[in-house]
Amino acid sequence: MTRRWSFWVAFAAAIVLIAGVGSYFASSSPDGLDSTTLRGCQVVETAAGEQLTGDCIAQEAGEHHLADSPLAGYALGGRERTGGLAGVIGVLVTVVVAGGGFWLIARTRARASEDTAAAEPSNR
Repeated sequence: MTRRWSFWVAFAAAIVLIAGVGSYFASSSPDGLDSTTLRGCQVVETAAGEQLTGDCIAQEAGEHHLADSPLAGYALGGRERTGGLAGVIGVLVTVVVAGGGFWLIARTRARASEDTAAAEPSNR
């Protein structure tokens, strides 16, 4: 196996381990941003769902415009226990988009340097 394929196999294994397996061990408690926006409020369970009492920033929050997207909430379609798969899909999409962008930049620069070299008069 070539070095390039060895790298990609190791990279894929790291993706599965970190995003796929490691995400199941992540904390389900609010992160720093959630904790900060909830400061001054208390979450109360009602028949209609959770409500905030008190005075905090979170009372002004609305639903995010991508809340219905396939990977919203770090889950597939809102289903519980799919965070690992959502993480792997997210990383793969990021790698493909970023890799495509880097490939286009490298191709454009290579073409520009070829055009510059062809346009220069040769010093014979």
